[in-house]
Amino acid sequence: MTHVQDPADPVEKTALLTAALRAAESRREDRLYTDPYAAALVGEAGPRLLAEIRAATFPPGRQRSVPSTPDYNAIRTRFFDDLLQEAVQDRGMTQLVVAPAGMDSRAYRLPWPEHLRYFEVDRPSVLAFKEERLRGTGPRVDHVTVAVDLTADDWEDRLRDSGYDPDLPSTWLLEGLLYYIPEKDTDRMLERVAAFCAPGSRIAADLVNSAALSLPHMRPLLDVFSGWGCPWLFGSDEPEALFERYGFEVAAVQPGEPGAHFGRWPDPVPDRTVKDVRRVFFVHGRRR
Repeated sequence: MTHVQDPADPVEKTALLTAALRAAESRREDRLYTDPYAAALVGEAGPRLLAEIRAATFPPGRQRSVPSTPDYNAIRTRFFDDLLQEAVQDRGMTQLVVAPAGMDSRAYRLPWPEHLRYFEVDRPSVLAFKEERLRGTGPRVDHVTVAVDLTADDWEDRLRDSGYDPDLPSTWLLEGLLYYIPEKDTDRMLERVAAFCAPGSRIAADLVNSAALSLPHMRPLLDVFSGWGCPWLFGSDEPEALFERYGFEVAAVQPGEPGAHFGRWPDPVPDRTVKDVRRVFFVHGRRR
């Protein structure tokens, strides 16, 4: 069997980082979830990437100034775990789309209802790596992989050809995506997803605010991602309005607020009226 190398695209490094973070979280006594597959998905680069993030987040001899990536990732994973599990309990919700799928293992580690079809969309190199690393492990759901880049002109056709029906309600997760693409591409992505969602469909995504891209104390973290070739490019201070433009009625919750704390967020959460502070939003809602 040919060994599949780590995915090489810069943004795909963040998928390996996420796997490394989830593997580390799963070893904690106070873990917010258990991902038994993450350790197999970190690749050769994952531990090094996590070490760089830890060094930037917890600099020796200095107080932490950037958000705690381990705590953030744990809260984000658990928040979306719970949200997706709730969304698909409706028997009319027969389709779940995770785009990009990265090294996510929710199809394997969480229980899913029998009426659901679970689509994972990502580049061929990512899905090939994942398939090899999880060989012999079966998903716990009717599971379809769609090997296509989300920047491609035809990903909708590829998804439809794989069995997705845009006329039926669906739930979409855009996790770890929007801050890595320019504003015009974010707009285009939301426009395309909205056009491919029936009314009543659900959406969830994470997003940073604009200050998180430029505040001086964020530089240690931003420089790590830039050094990997995947800088943060987009943030919004009004996530509700952003999604509203494309027909989604959403709420935005910040880590540390009720429902997105889980006893793990270590920092204050300034009121939304406070300017020039870093923020992360978990956005979730429905297609009108």
